[in-house]
Amino acid sequence: MDRRTLVESDFTNGALLVDQLEQNDFPVHSALWLYDPDNERWRLIISSIKYDLAGPRKAYEHIDKVIRKIEQTDHEFDISLENITVKRTNDSFIKVLEKIQIAPNKKGTRFTRRALNNFYIEDAYIYRVGA
Repeated sequence: MDRRTLVESDFTNGALLVDQLEQNDFPVHSALWLYDPDNERWRLIISSIKYDLAGPRKAYEHIDKVIRKIEQTDHEFDISLENITVKRTNDSFIKVLEKIQIAPNKKGTRFTRRALNNFYIEDAYIYRVGA
């Protein structure tokens, strides 16, 4: 996933993971692909109440189990735990994102070259914020 461009399968796989997390007792508050221009790579950012309540280790373990479950049935799935960052629902970046007026879209919404408070977003593909 260390590349500059996301392709359609990345968008689809991200949406699939978010849906599967929800179906496997991992409520997703916010989910988006975020491009990090300094490292020239994309990260799937997920915030969840599970992180808030159980901590990062349990959150990552839960996501890893869901990824392994998906990989058993979908051999095209190409998201690893190394591509994911889990955040608290009250993380300052997530709180700033909540101020964005984005129409709900199950497939996601592109968000590029915008400054929000002290954050600059070069490129993002947002599935949901504050759900």
